[in-house]
Amino acid sequence: MINDNPENSASVSVEDESVESPPQLEILYQDEHLVAVNKPSGLFVHRSFMDRHEKYFALQLVRDLVGQYVYPLHRLDRPTSGVLLFGLSEDVARKMGQAFTDKTIQKTYYAITRGHLNGEGQVDYPLKEKLDKLGDKYVNQDKPAQDAVTDYQSIATSSLAIPLGKFDSVRYSLIKLKPHTGRRHQIRRHLAHLRHPIIGDINYGDNKQNPFFGKHFGFRRLMLHAQQLEFLHPITDEKITISAPLDEQWLFVFKELGWNIEIN
Repeated sequence: MINDNPENSASVSVEDESVESPPQLEILYQDEHLVAVNKPSGLFVHRSFMDRHEKYFALQLVRDLVGQYVYPLHRLDRPTSGVLLFGLSEDVARKMGQAFTDKTIQKTYYAITRGHLNGEGQVDYPLKEKLDKLGDKYVNQDKPAQDAVTDYQSIATSSLAIPLGKFDSVRYSLIKLKPHTGRRHQIRRHLAHLRHPIIGDINYGDNKQNPFFGKHFGFRRLMLHAQQLEFLHPITDEKITISAPLDEQWLFVFKELGWNIEIN
C-alpha cells in the first residue's frame, strides 16, 4: 500500500538521515596472515561490560572489512588512536601473542602533554594493576606493583600567551614514547608521574587544562596516538613496520601550536 501522506514521508526521511554511520577504518597493512588498521579515538576494540550502549567495535568493523573472523593481538584504550593489529588465524594469533609476551615487538606512541617536558629519559616506575570494579571483581586486589618502563623523548614544545589558573601562559609538549612493558594505562600513568599528564586524559590529567584545550581547539579527546609497530612477521620472519598517520585533529593542533613536524 502506497503512503500518500507527505508528513509521514518526511518523518521517514529524517529518521533515515539520523542513523549513525559506522566509522570508516583505514587499512594500514594486510596480507594472508595479518591486518592492521588505524583505529580512531573513541572506538572500543571489542565488546565488554563497559560498552553496552555502544554500536560499533573495531573487531566487528575489521571482520566485516576483510570478510573473515579476526583475532585482536593487543589492546588500545578506547580514547587512544593508532595502529591496531589483528591476526587472521588462531596459529598467527598464538605466535604474535608470544611475541608480545617476549617483548620483541617495538611500539612507538606520540602524546601531547601539559607543560614543557624537555630532553629525553626513561621512566622506570612500577605500577599497581588497574582493575575494573565489575570486570575484575574476582581478581586479587592486593597484587604487588609490576615492573613498568617507558622511554620518552621531547620532540617539540609550545606556549600560548593565555592565562590559566595561576599561570600566565599555557604550555604544551609533543613527546615520543617507547614502552618496554605493557601495563594498563602505562604511558598515561608514567607521564602523570612526571607531572606532565596527557591532554584530554580524564583519569590522570589536568582538570583545568583539559576543559581549556577543548574550548580553545574545539574538541575533547585523549591526545595519545599509537604511531608505529615493528616486529618480525610470525610466518615469513620478515621485518614489518606499520605506521599510522595522525588524523586531522592532531594536524590542526600542530598548526595552531606552530609545529611544522611530519610524523609518518
